Amino acid sequence: MKHQRISVIIGLILALAVSAQAQSTALLPAAPVPVNSTAANGLAAANISGTVGDSAGDVIPDATVTLFAPGSASQRTTTASESGAFSFEGVPPGGPYRIAVHATGFADWTSDDLNFQPGQFVFLPAVHLTLSGGVTSVVVVANSPQLATEQVHAAEQQRVLGIVPNFYVVYDPDPAPLTTKLKFSLALRAETDPVTFAGAALVAGLQQAGDTPDYQQGMAGYGQRLGANYTTGFTDIMIGGAILPSLLHQDPRYFYQGTGTTRSRLVHALSAPFVARGDNGRSEPNYSSIGGDLAAGAISNAYEPASNRGVGLVFENAAIVTGGRMANAVAQEFVLRHLTSATRRHHSADDSEQ
Repeated sequence: MKHQRISVIIGLILALAVSAQAQSTALLPAAPVPVNSTAANGLAAANISGTVGDSAGDVIPDATVTLFAPGSASQRTTTASESGAFSFEGVPPGGPYRIAVHATGFADWTSDDLNFQPGQFVFLPAVHLTLSGGVTSVVVVANSPQLATEQVHAAEQQRVLGIVPNFYVVYDPDPAPLTTKLKFSLALRAETDPVTFAGAALVAGLQQAGDTPDYQQGMAGYGQRLGANYTTGFTDIMIGGAILPSLLHQDPRYFYQGTGTTRSRLVHALSAPFVARGDNGRSEPNYSSIGGDLAAGAISNAYEPASNRGVGLVFENAAIVTGGRMANAVAQEFVLRHLTSATRRHHSADDSEQ
């Protein structure tokens, strides 16, 4: 029973500390720009991002992008990066706003009115400019891989209390499906985050105090526990968060509901470990998460002490981890959204209030 109590604590801590697992290399190769995440009116600021390309789908670097409120002299201007990406941070919620895009040789484009909610992350569909002198209409279309990359880049900045990674939670109401590359990048980013390693070290300390699993005591035993924890977590993330989701075309992220009755949100959170969103947008059994937990437990039999091996323990530990995932999903739905901060990066240092 002592082992089981410690395992419950471990499962809950791991589920929170590694509920994230962050993502691929971002589109925006720039230096960090400090941003106040609270607007002047005291409400959480919104964050806006998008990409600029031509009608053939090629990116347009160095396009001038302006965010303004009609009838107001205040506006913000930035320059699209080499990948055509742009972003505006710390935008006061409300509206209406508009976004205007100008690029040499192309017809100018202006969006319809946009209204932003407090703390909202807005990912605009890719802006496709047409050549000037010809057809002057502008087509706005969604480029799914680019949009998914932008969304994952935003998620990579999400941290509870500014510290604990919270990368695997989707707040955008219209998420794009992840590519195989993004699924693997997300899993690798999670395991290379310093806080993930610190979480494994913390759990190893708790195990050392509880004398479980049955390794020796002392620094050698602590090192064994730390190595086993990190290896199990790495195996679980790679199998359950990358390999199986790629093979089965499932999305390993948690999709924040945020609206509806308390009951519907609670059901949504508690069912998350068992119901996944397919890459086609449909709900289906979460074979990836369950398979990852079981596979990681089975592989751990190769390095756990002999007294801590066996089929029964594999299923027991998988059930504990699943319980931790359920608790974490409930926390995500009702608590952690309000404690999660996001620090965005963007390409241009020219983004300023005028």
